[in-house]
Amino acid sequence: MKLEKYSFGIGDRFGKQGKSQLSAVIRAKEQGIHVVPVWNKSFREHEIIGTRPDQVREEADQAVQTLGWKGSYHVDADHVALKTVSSFLKGSDFYTLDVADFIGKSAEKNDMDAFMDKAKQYAGEIILPILDQEISVSEADIYEIAEKYLYAVKEAGRLYRHILERKGADSFITEVSMDETDLPQTPVELYFILFMISLEKIPAQTIAPKFSGRFNKGVDYVGDTGQFHEEFEQDVSVIDLARKTFSLPDNIKLSVHSGSDKFSIYAAIRDTLKKFNAGVHVKTAGTTWLEELIGLAEADGEGLEIAIDIYCQSYEQKEALCKPYATVIDIQDNMLPDPKEVKSWGSEEYTSALRHNPENKRYNPHFRQLLHVGYKVAAKMGERYLNALDKYEDIVSKNVIENILERHIKSIFPTE
Repeated sequence: MKLEKYSFGIGDRFGKQGKSQLSAVIRAKEQGIHVVPVWNKSFREHEIIGTRPDQVREEADQAVQTLGWKGSYHVDADHVALKTVSSFLKGSDFYTLDVADFIGKSAEKNDMDAFMDKAKQYAGEIILPILDQEISVSEADIYEIAEKYLYAVKEAGRLYRHILERKGADSFITEVSMDETDLPQTPVELYFILFMISLEKIPAQTIAPKFSGRFNKGVDYVGDTGQFHEEFEQDVSVIDLARKTFSLPDNIKLSVHSGSDKFSIYAAIRDTLKKFNAGVHVKTAGTTWLEELIGLAEADGEGLEIAIDIYCQSYEQKEALCKPYATVIDIQDNMLPDPKEVKSWGSEEYTSALRHNPENKRYNPHFRQLLHVGYKVAAKMGERYLNALDKYEDIVSKNVIENILERHIKSIFPTE
């Protein structure tokens, strides 16, 4: 199973927007942008909402059948580990192997020695041909990289083989994810991580490193966009070199776990893809969930009441809701509107605060981040929330389609 050049990971917390998401992909294709949709949902999200991984497959299949999509599509077991992968084995054909928790853990001495015996030949000058750059690396540098990453990659190997034994070869796509950690990986580190992946015989088709800057949930990139552009180009070049040197899959590409809405770096991604004819996989996380809230608020009446209620409850439960996402949100309490004020808002005030449009003076990134992690509140509403999505399907769908197509796909991927 081979992943195409451009792929787009679309999270859907409540499994109601599959058709809308696919409609955006279809419209993109009509405009010359060919993107493969990948529905993704993590174990944590399933636990919070009370859904099963098989339901994501059902949603994707239903959308494809209803809209007559003839292209490829996939279902991603997002950020799985050995202890969580079992429930994803039936419905998923894309596995994001998350080994960030193992970074920095020491590998066995025998494993370190064996790796160094193979890796020391690459000490010296590493030439990145497509950038015409050289990177110097010593044996000591390689050893330090192995100390930091070898155990994690070996854990990825154990997880890959666990899936392989149960699903069989060529029946799924593998991604290795190291983005949910404190420090970004340098190009040299990425190069030797890819060497480790090749030694573990993991046929990784995408790899998700951590880039510099902040990738907070639901809001724009925080950092030096010029530095990101340089890093992204270097990583594309490293992948190209490593693919040839280490006999990795010929379609291996970068994966950007965007946390949604990193508008200020989309141009850098698109320009690099065009410049080097490279591919990319981008995950959008909870964008769709927020567009559901915007749609409900726009619907006014009961829809607006539900959207306001979700904010008020999220405000009261802020500490518990934010705790699992502490490293990927920056919310200033004094910038959150008081629930008493929000209860007086109309549709325009609510949607202006939530919709990611920095040109709107009412836009509030703190409000948006809190609601991004507040989907647990909607989950506890049960049928009240789900029925509202059905009742206001047309207006919700309009927002989902426009967001994915106009703000994301058209901004990230080049036309072909």
